Amino acid sequence: MQIREAHTNDAEIVSQLARTTFDETFGHLFNDRQILLDYFERTFSQEKIRDSIQKENNVFWLVFIAGKPVAYAKLKLNSRSEFVHANKVSQLQKIYVLKEFLFMKIGLKLQSALLQRAVDYGSEQIWLSVFIENKRAINFYLKNDFTEVGAHQFQIGKYSFDFIAMRKVL
Repeated sequence: MQIREAHTNDAEIVSQLARTTFDETFGHLFNDRQILLDYFERTFSQEKIRDSIQKENNVFWLVFIAGKPVAYAKLKLNSRSEFVHANKVSQLQKIYVLKEFLFMKIGLKLQSALLQRAVDYGSEQIWLSVFIENKRAINFYLKNDFTEVGAHQFQIGKYSFDFIAMRKVL
């Protein structure tokens, strides 16, 4: 297993992983497939990912198994939230692992890298947002000392999803 930070020339890999893992996790919630495909274009295009990787406060990681990209993560440094009250806060925006590799505990390794970077940056707390029906992810974060601190909705096309906000003191 190789874990490394992503660079702008990795935008195509991150884009493909983002589309595939999002579809594996949430695709079943979309009866109208076109809305999902439109969301992918707006959110996970190579250009959008490249621009995001270039932003100073964003840090992306990639995970490779036998040279194949199988997971990615994104940390946003200095990301204030209505749910977290601290001077310096970061946001764990994404940890996604291809379904067939979930058993390898890659998410835990990515989380460790994210948390260490947030600590190195001087963040006092880290927060995240997770789909309320994603019990596997919620349990993962609860086991890793995150606590629920709020709720909000996220809209994709005509679909509205309930999310919970969680935080961890670093």
